[in-house]
Amino acid sequence: MRNILYLPVLLLLIFLSRYNIDAQYKIEISMPAFAGDTLIFGHYLRETLIIKDSAILDSRGKGSFQSKDLLPGGLYTIYLPNKNRFDVLIDKDQFFSIEADTADLIRNTVIKNCHENELFFRYQRYIMDMREKLAPIEKRLHKPVSSADSIKAKKEFEELNNEVRNHIQEILNNNSNTLLNVFLKSMKDVEVPDPPKDQDGKIIDSTFQYRYYKTHYFDNFDISDVRLLRTPFYEKKLMGYLDKMIIPIPDSIYKEVDYLIEKSRTDTFLFKYMLTTLFNYYAKSNLLGMDAVYVYIAEKYYLPEAKWSDPKFLKDLAGKVDKLKPLLIGKDAPDIQLVSIPDEHFKMAANDSILKKNPYVGDFFNLRKIPSRYLILYFWESDCGHCKKTVPELYKLFERMKSKGLQVVSVHMISGIEGKVKWIDFVNSEKTYGWINAWNPYDFTYRDIYDITSSNILFLFDENKKILAKRISPEQAEQIILEDLRKKTK
Repeated sequence: MRNILYLPVLLLLIFLSRYNIDAQYKIEISMPAFAGDTLIFGHYLRETLIIKDSAILDSRGKGSFQSKDLLPGGLYTIYLPNKNRFDVLIDKDQFFSIEADTADLIRNTVIKNCHENELFFRYQRYIMDMREKLAPIEKRLHKPVSSADSIKAKKEFEELNNEVRNHIQEILNNNSNTLLNVFLKSMKDVEVPDPPKDQDGKIIDSTFQYRYYKTHYFDNFDISDVRLLRTPFYEKKLMGYLDKMIIPIPDSIYKEVDYLIEKSRTDTFLFKYMLTTLFNYYAKSNLLGMDAVYVYIAEKYYLPEAKWSDPKFLKDLAGKVDKLKPLLIGKDAPDIQLVSIPDEHFKMAANDSILKKNPYVGDFFNLRKIPSRYLILYFWESDCGHCKKTVPELYKLFERMKSKGLQVVSVHMISGIEGKVKWIDFVNSEKTYGWINAWNPYDFTYRDIYDITSSNILFLFDENKKILAKRISPEQAEQIILEDLRKKTK
């Protein structure tokens, strides 16, 4: 009787030792080929491997990955000492075992107690078999023996592709509400129909396929599922959308940013990833006007919601936003205190050291009252190598375009007597007369107002002194002016 009473306790002890009741996940590994070696277990986020666990195999090649913390769902990778690797799906079933043979990691791997990974490996084996069947057909497609053989190979290729599609669709139909379903579906691209044509066969709408593809871009890829973030595909899919699908105009991008942010709110980690990715993407963009998107994301989302960020960073960001907002394209040009010096003074001071060193010359002027159809505000220094190349280019542009209403305010930023001397010598050397040569020897408030942290910075304004473009080259300024003139002519 005593032995019978102790039996349930004994069974419970065996269960506890087998599964470790405290663990939230336990993945047992059996790989005799790596006895005594260490295996690494983790997943990719962006291009970085996030290591979640490691396991030292015993003399029989047995070990386990386990922890008291539940694993977040996704595609995980097990790295082996010989630099090979294989993948497993981690979702609800986090207690299972893997018996793997290094001779063929996919075909000879046995999964126990996890139906989803059994199906996943079965799928991988199926794909390997299909690739082997496809290889000789592809060789015939590239180097057909005859035209008849080419036609036959194309037919076989299509038949095999259809077979694979149907097989994957069958897996999807039979395994809804699983990570395997989400994973396999995410790899399916959108099938875009042919564009509509008229009775003569001419395409009616040349943008149809682009618009269709954009509208259905995330049909198969659930961007709100955080489990896909832990796969190699999420970032590529998102970057493809940002790089190729979105029209690079701030008003259009605002709507897309709102859409992506709202989709990410299903999970705190996903939201953090999405917000920081969008914020950094537009912060680094070299496209004209993208700083408006940077400001939009910072004001609407980052500053109020990025509680994980360093307080000093958030404070600096708020200051940066305050500086950038008045300088966005379409805003009125901020007025600044500058002194213009007439051409005659430069010419007279060329051989007169007293005049050359005199900083108290010229008159203050109002930037926004300069009569011009287009106005360039250029900040430079005579010691700047890039400036020495840009100033002559800009002057040639001024000479070409002044008849079309272009004026230039050339602001030399080195102050004091030393700066005045260098400025006089440079202007006389390059003979940059006719435009407005300006500086301010008394204060540098203009640097802060226009966010000037380096030299060789060019702003372009229209006739109403609204910002048309900024931080561009003279060549880009000319293109923008000519395009604007063409629009106004039409």
